[in-house]
Amino acid sequence: MAIQLGPAPAYTGIVFRRVDLEDFEIPASPQYVAHESYATALVRKGVLVATVEHLLAALFGCGVDNAIVELDGFEVPIMDGSAAPFVELIQAAGVLRLDAPRQYLRILKPVEVTDDGKSMVISPAPAFSIHCTIEFDHPLIGRQQREVLVREEVFTREIAPARTFGFFHEVESLRKLGLIRGGSLENAIVLTQDGLLNPDRLRFPDEFVRHKIIDLIGDMALLGRPILGRVTAVCAGHALHNALVTKLLRDPLAWEFTEVASK
Repeated sequence: MAIQLGPAPAYTGIVFRRVDLEDFEIPASPQYVAHESYATALVRKGVLVATVEHLLAALFGCGVDNAIVELDGFEVPIMDGSAAPFVELIQAAGVLRLDAPRQYLRILKPVEVTDDGKSMVISPAPAFSIHCTIEFDHPLIGRQQREVLVREEVFTREIAPARTFGFFHEVESLRKLGLIRGGSLENAIVLTQDGLLNPDRLRFPDEFVRHKIIDLIGDMALLGRPILGRVTAVCAGHALHNALVTKLLRDPLAWEFTEVASK
């Protein structure tokens, strides 16, 4: 499966183009989110693009607001399970600065979603930051927390290299869903009951929460603009990310577009 990134005019946003289906296009927009379990998928008129979050996080983290993503299949390649390979390719190619004002989405009041002990809230802030908490009953994870100011250098160094992870007993279920078809220990952390299968070590002691931040950034990127606001997430996943994005957009008093990064 091949992927190619290309520039797009100002205010286009991120658009996925299925070159194997007569260049059918699916914008990276909340209205096209279809599946939210193990990964985020977009569907338009029955055409699917799956596992978009790591690439969207890399584009967002590198400050790319507009791009055409050409795919010759239905799933974005998993690469090494992190956002780092995409970041490296974007930085190697370079980013074109357009002759148009950059629009930001500024949060004007808190918006919160909850579900069975899980929660997310986005609040006004002068820049985009995330405080993420996860908790898993596993000796390598437990309760992990991390706060990050989402800037390119921070994202590239501290967040992008964190790999996706899953439990050994879930692997067969994912394969039956048609996902992680190229999955292996080279592109995911696979946890056993009390350890991990991977022969290499973790890239960070808290690699798990860092990867959850990648997922969160990728899903928030569906808002289509760089964000001025602070997200606090507790045990959240793709479904709750999308619920927050949807609730936010439905409240016109909670946000505004602005061409000024901060007041």
